[in-house]
Amino acid sequence: MSTPLLEVLGLRKAYPGVVANDDVSFSARQGEVHALLGENGAGKSTLVKTIYGLVRPDAGRMRVEGRDYVPASPHDARQAGVAMVFQHFSLFEALDVAENVALGMEVPPPMRELATRIREVSETYGLPLDPTRLVGTLSAGERQRVEIIRCLLQDPNILIMDEPTSVLTPQEVAILFETLKRLRAEGKLILYISHKLEEIRALCDWATILRHGKVTGSCDPRRKSARELAETMVGSELTLPAARTREPGEVALSMAGLTAASGAAFGTELKNVFLEVRRGEILGIGGVAGNGQDELLAVLSGELRSPAESILLGDLPIGSFGPNERRALGVLAAPQDRLGHPTAPDMSL
Repeated sequence: MSTPLLEVLGLRKAYPGVVANDDVSFSARQGEVHALLGENGAGKSTLVKTIYGLVRPDAGRMRVEGRDYVPASPHDARQAGVAMVFQHFSLFEALDVAENVALGMEVPPPMRELATRIREVSETYGLPLDPTRLVGTLSAGERQRVEIIRCLLQDPNILIMDEPTSVLTPQEVAILFETLKRLRAEGKLILYISHKLEEIRALCDWATILRHGKVTGSCDPRRKSARELAETMVGSELTLPAARTREPGEVALSMAGLTAASGAAFGTELKNVFLEVRRGEILGIGGVAGNGQDELLAVLSGELRSPAESILLGDLPIGSFGPNERRALGVLAAPQDRLGHPTAPDMSL
């Protein structure tokens, strides 16, 4: 067997009240898509942030290509051939693609040369990008391409992908998978985090499973069912809830022809939206990221005001109410972004 490209040996990282990683060990090889599986809070994010130099471990060590690897920062990680595409994009909407890529480079080349490189690399890997496009005009999938191309321009040997398909359409997922398979064929190691188990089974060569900060097993996910993978993640047999039929109650919340401009420069306007939710009912709202979900949540929460009669809580017009008034009436919102929007990360609970 060849020497692993990446070895993680006994990593431990503790925060006040929680051990995020507890004696975590695994290895991964060139030309491999290696999944890191686990529930939320299992320690996956802390682990990959440690590998990328964002977190300093309390104990343990790492090796890359058989040599000790002790990244004190993402700069050190990039110098060692490690790159990371984060779940939440770090892009400036008012800048174009090339300008955003340049911001992620320590010594960017002249913009004309960089634009040429972006076109070449993006076309080589099946992720075409126009370097002159404003990022604010790009879809979620195109924005992810910017992040990926920014990494690939560094020519990494190890690429970390954190929930890369969470905002992609099925067509964009297929394009991404073709790109990752090409990178694998070139000998790259891809560390892949996802909760979508069928994607793991379709793409990944090996999986390391974490639970409560510890490695609890590893397997070839292609030889496991999605149910078996899920049960390994949670540590118990899954019992699917029985479907129940019930008559919905009276209308609790309704919108009638709501139209609202986005509060963001590159947001999506809501146009003539109708919906109603009855008591005892769960209403699902589907759509690819960037198609008005953020604006709809802002309108429902009161962060974005609308004409009073456009939203009814029962028979009470609340469209013009702010968040505090709506909370007092029992209307609460849980935003998608857990950091910065609903919480202040530097403050205590």
